[in-house]
Amino acid sequence: MAATKDPRPCSIADALAVVGEKYSLLVLREVCLGNGRFDQLVRNIGAPRDVLAARLRRLVDAGLLTKRAYQERPQRFEYRATRAGLDLEPVLMSLMAWGDRHVRGGDDRPMVIEHSCGSELLPVVTCAACGGEVHHEDLTAHPQVPGWTVKGPTAA
Repeated sequence: MAATKDPRPCSIADALAVVGEKYSLLVLREVCLGNGRFDQLVRNIGAPRDVLAARLRRLVDAGLLTKRAYQERPQRFEYRATRAGLDLEPVLMSLMAWGDRHVRGGDDRPMVIEHSCGSELLPVVTCAACGGEVHHEDLTAHPQVPGWTVKGPTAA
């Protein structure tokens, strides 16, 4: 019998609670592309206006976006990524590369991202210590929460 009925404590689950809804990640995509005005977001994302307004409030409240008035009458706002929002850009790039490869089959990619060196960006995860490319077989998980192992909760 498990020691707890709660799910595994997990930063992935915590992050998904903030950005795990489809339109949230698409808002971040558009803002990172420089499209932060509400009408641009509606057009480029295709979300219903009320749903988009709710997602924008949530992303501002979570500290991923800032809201700045760019017009007073009528009052209109532009959204920009905070440092926390920009820190999600590599996640978006990796998700895009995964979608290109595994959903679209590598053909007919809707967008290519170019690095400042002029080459196409192909996101790769590397180790901060040795600089080596990270592969699944090179990883070992070490749970840090008491009562949890890699397999799950410890027995009561």
